Amino acid sequence: MNMHSLILRTAGNFLLPLLLLFSVFLLLRGHDEPGGGFIAGLVAAGAIVLYVFSMDIASARRLLRVDPRDLLGAGMVIAVLSGAPAAFLGQPYFTAQWWEFGLPGGGELKLSTVLIFDIGVYLVVVGAVLTIILNLAEAED
Repeated sequence: MNMHSLILRTAGNFLLPLLLLFSVFLLLRGHDEPGGGFIAGLVAAGAIVLYVFSMDIASARRLLRVDPRDLLGAGMVIAVLSGAPAAFLGQPYFTAQWWEFGLPGGGELKLSTVLIFDIGVYLVVVGAVLTIILNLAEAED
């Protein structure tokens, strides 16, 4: 039986998608302006922690669909591999590489190894924080 308040459950359900969307905004904004993988990961982890407090641990694990330790490992691999393109081009490891792609309709899409690194950091932070918080919450039960 869930003993959490109706207000907390409603707020948790309402704020979760908003906070996750804000974390993606911070992630994508980070390589040009303040923000990036670390703070975006903290915001995303905070959204899941709010969900844990408003619902329960089992609901949060179902929402995640993957073990947070897997997120941590995948993030480490992505972050380390983001330096590889520079090494293949004969530049120092982790030298930023930028690619521009034309879009139909006249726009352009810019991708970079900086963004790939930020995505790796994002996953590491989310995985690490949620591993700690979920294990502490389960130990409390």
